[in-house]
Amino acid sequence: MLKPDETVNAHRYHQQLIKLHGTLYEKRLHYRKRHDKLIFLYNNAPSHTSTMVQNYLKTLNWEVLPHPAYSSDLVPSDYHLFLSMGHALAERHFDSYEDVRKWLDEWFALKDEEFFWRSIHKLPERWEKCIVSEASTLNKFVFAF
Repeated sequence: MLKPDETVNAHRYHQQLIKLHGTLYEKRLHYRKRHDKLIFLYNNAPSHTSTMVQNYLKTLNWEVLPHPAYSSDLVPSDYHLFLSMGHALAERHFDSYEDVRKWLDEWFALKDEEFFWRSIHKLPERWEKCIVSEASTLNKFVFAF
């Protein structure tokens, strides 16, 4: 969790990817054997598209899916996690950063594996619909001229 004065920049995102790679390697036996088979989707934020991040992703040899512009509905944290969290946070107020952190730790601990599984398994269908929709929109735009 970021502190109030922190932001996600290219360096921080790069560090998060390094940590993700290490965690996957440590906790997922299949990843150890074939880490180049991971399919990765992230949005087009400047911190994600920086040269440092792009070079690191190349070293990991992950397949990176294209993320259509203005498609926040493809990010599982947006369409599943934050939606659920938003309902739980309705009308809650916190007095400190530590109170927020404690609440988040407890909230995540209450979520079972199925909660996260549903989120990830909705993604392929959502991604495909978005890609088809974007192609359709681009075709209409091109034919308009």
